[in-house]
Amino acid sequence: MSAILQTIDLCKVYDKESGTAFEALKNVNLSIEAGEILALLGPNGAGKTTLISTLCGLVSPTSGTATVGGFDIVHDYRQARALIGLVPQEISLEPFEKLINTVKFSRGLFGKPRNDALIERILRQLSLWDKRNDRIMELSGGMKRRVLIAKALAHEPRVLFLDEPTAGVDVELRKDMWNIVADLKSDGVTIILTTHYIEEAEAIADRIGVINKGEILLVEGKAKLMARMGKKELRIDLQDPVASIPEGLARYHLALGNGGQSLTYSYDTRGERTGITGLLADVAAQGLVLADMETRQSTLEEIFTDLVREDAA
Repeated sequence: MSAILQTIDLCKVYDKESGTAFEALKNVNLSIEAGEILALLGPNGAGKTTLISTLCGLVSPTSGTATVGGFDIVHDYRQARALIGLVPQEISLEPFEKLINTVKFSRGLFGKPRNDALIERILRQLSLWDKRNDRIMELSGGMKRRVLIAKALAHEPRVLFLDEPTAGVDVELRKDMWNIVADLKSDGVTIILTTHYIEEAEAIADRIGVINKGEILLVEGKAKLMARMGKKELRIDLQDPVASIPEGLARYHLALGNGGQSLTYSYDTRGERTGITGLLADVAAQGLVLADMETRQSTLEEIFTDLVREDAA
């Protein structure tokens, strides 16, 4: 695969009234492959929306370069913008217009010829076809978000930006949106997703990017990231509870829980040795009888939280 979107040292600086400068983006370097789903995670104010707005031509970069499909977003902005679809955070739609006319109008804005078959396919894909003649004001919040996606797809973009697409929608609709994203990927659309829902990134993304204070902390394959940075926990359930952790087990830094009925041991998956064999032998040497054992992997949320915490230190 080849990169369909690339940024090199992309920066955005805002001048405040006080005369000080605020760096919203700091030397952002990204290379996004055609047909992949990249989830961009970061706390509020991290620079996610600024990055998307810059790439979509809504904000001018201060320095650095970015290309979409080989077209520079500044010098070749018409060609670059034609390849991009944007689903913004805010729902801004004409309330009295019919749904189908809203979507058709978006296609016309890019100078695309009329294509009723394509519009029907998009609306059916988003479960909007039955509502096509309804006015926007008559739709639910979830339906309006789907309309935003339909508008973004109407001119057949190859790169789709989804800026918090499931913010404020219920869990069931969120999962429906995940299925929609998967279908778009199968059609060859490259998707860049910003989200506060860690499970969303964990469910649908190929790669994870973490941004904080305008800087990209990392971009890595989801499975590789969780394997490299994730930790595992071994929970040992005891047949009989203990009042405290025996001194002979102190070096394992165990956590006592469940009323003294369980011991939890954390270990690094990257280590050459986990220490589990020695732990189990020492547990037996202390006269403790095991009732059960269970392991769990660190979640993406825990990894993300640790990264941001380290960056803030």
